[in-house]
Amino acid sequence: MVAKKITIEPVTRIEGHAKITIRMKDDGKVDHAYLHINEFRGFEKFCEGRMVFEMPMITPRICGICPVSHHLAAAKAGDDLLSCPPPRPASLLRELMHMGQVIQSHGMHFFELAGPDLLLGFDADPAVRNVVGLIQTAPDIAVKAVQLRKFGQDIIYRLGGRRIHPVFAIPGGVNKALSQEDRDAILAGVDQAIATTQLGVQIMRDWAEKNAEDIQKFAVFPTGYFGLVTPNNSLELYDGDIRLIDRNRQQLEKFDGRNYLDYIAEHVESWTYLKFPYYKKMGYPQGVYRVGPLGRLNASDQISTPIANEEHKRFKALNNGAPVENTLYFHYARLIEILFAIEKARELLEDEDILSNDVLNTRQTNKGEGVGVIEAPRGTLFHHYWANEDGKLTKVNLIVATGHNNWAMTEAVDSVAKTYIDGNEVREGLLNRVEAAVRAHDPCLSCSTHAVGQMPMVIDIVDSQGHLLQTLSRNP
Repeated sequence: MVAKKITIEPVTRIEGHAKITIRMKDDGKVDHAYLHINEFRGFEKFCEGRMVFEMPMITPRICGICPVSHHLAAAKAGDDLLSCPPPRPASLLRELMHMGQVIQSHGMHFFELAGPDLLLGFDADPAVRNVVGLIQTAPDIAVKAVQLRKFGQDIIYRLGGRRIHPVFAIPGGVNKALSQEDRDAILAGVDQAIATTQLGVQIMRDWAEKNAEDIQKFAVFPTGYFGLVTPNNSLELYDGDIRLIDRNRQQLEKFDGRNYLDYIAEHVESWTYLKFPYYKKMGYPQGVYRVGPLGRLNASDQISTPIANEEHKRFKALNNGAPVENTLYFHYARLIEILFAIEKARELLEDEDILSNDVLNTRQTNKGEGVGVIEAPRGTLFHHYWANEDGKLTKVNLIVATGHNNWAMTEAVDSVAKTYIDGNEVREGLLNRVEAAVRAHDPCLSCSTHAVGQMPMVIDIVDSQGHLLQTLSRNP
């Protein structure tokens, strides 16, 4: 028998809106905990009737945290639909912008969103367990963290003219070349950005050593792992094939992301607007997997840049070469990806083609359908567009990074609640741990909700005294 319900609303230090309900038994133990994504966006329907070339400007408005990811995924879908692959210099510039996005987003999450838990403690007073408390406790680290994010945003700004919602990528390439002055300015910040990230790595290592017991019991469970890789299975964030491995690190699939519908289906539950993607051949929930930093590093055999690769080796050794299943190691994986993104940015900036003016392919042939795939900071992002002969969109499908992790976030919430809440006294710090199970995945919830058909709706009409007069419903 369920005795009471605890509601955490809103879940804090994430992007978007969610709540958690924890249903308790008479003996004070947790019966079950649920993660509810209680906002609805429906951008797919908004985009129907728009022209394909407008999508790189429209879809970034889905999110102010990862607009670059949608911007580039939309442009890549346009490349495919209009059969106009970009010249190599344009692809280099797009990838450089994407590295800026990964740096700024991951850097903000580790230091400003997760940092208060790691540096101040899960049980710290919530009045100070935030970015302001972090600034007061560790001002030097806070300043460096802000500078790291600024470095990533500066890359985006110098390429796209804006730090948020850039104007840069278009089907067939980009709309301007990189100047030597901007290239040199970005290069000048690389070493400091690496040093700050290595400081974050050391903070994470020290915290992990002191909190090993928590790491080993905090939402540790097997899943598949999913992400883009190069032909030799190195970490890839901009363009590659998708690799899916199972809980034993055996490869299940490696496929062109444009064929994602052959491999991925989505499950629906009544208590959340966010769907549950899964691997079709295994069914739901056996075929669930994780994406994002933990998913990508598990799915990759190595990293192509030296500093990140050395850290990746340490990551792989955490579970003796088997997949790392510990949810709190999302934070460690996130830092390793920042190192890769900074090193990759330097590699791109030193490429002889990066200053080329050959940045746009204007030859277009409308084939009526196109898919763009990219690794957003939170995981694999799909933009799929169908268009008529005039290039006007007739259908849009988005599988957004956070959606892939929906099952894992829900499982993590339930697992952490059952692990830490045991008895009739429920302290705030224990509830913060349940929130942290969501926070570790760095969800972008405003990006990730979409619907099939019409959204369910129930309207109660009441009089001035609160008496129910009539109930209207659609698809209840």
